[in-house]
Amino acid sequence: MTTSVSLRMDSELKRQAEELFSDLGLNMTTAMTMFLRQAVRTQGIPFGLSRIPNAETLEAIEEGRRIARDPNVKGYRTREEILEALRS
Repeated sequence: MTTSVSLRMDSELKRQAEELFSDLGLNMTTAMTMFLRQAVRTQGIPFGLSRIPNAETLEAIEEGRRIARDPNVKGYRTREEILEALRS
């Protein structure tokens, strides 16, 4: 017996996924079934999930910290101050 599942996702993500699966000789249904079978088999998400940021994110975090510590960087206290600075 089979059943239908409806998913909502970004249309560009769907297009890219369908292209990838097609190159692998799969369709979206087969790929999703593979994902779900592996999730059930492993009793978890079948790929690593981590809250640890990647190198690019770590670099952006450090840049933000450097900017926050720099006394020469202009700061703003309100949204209006930011908008005024952008207008000038």
